[in-house]
Amino acid sequence: MFAKHVIYKNDHYNMLTVEVQGKTLVVRQISDQWGEECHKFLSRPEMMHWAERHLVAEDFPGGEQQLAEVMNSLRNV
Repeated sequence: MFAKHVIYKNDHYNMLTVEVQGKTLVVRQISDQWGEECHKFLSRPEMMHWAERHLVAEDFPGGEQQLAEVMNSLRNV
């Protein structure tokens, strides 16, 4: 059984989830603009490096504060 963590969820079409599948972390980013994107990582540092490069404050309705909460949630996975 896989552990699924909801990092953020604005509605059914804008969310970010992380599934822990053994040693693999599967990040699913669903947006109303781009659809579903799936990224697989073998380590948490690799996932955090992706998140720091990929996620920007302009993409979140809450701006910098919501981005900081998302990054903190990703660190706690």
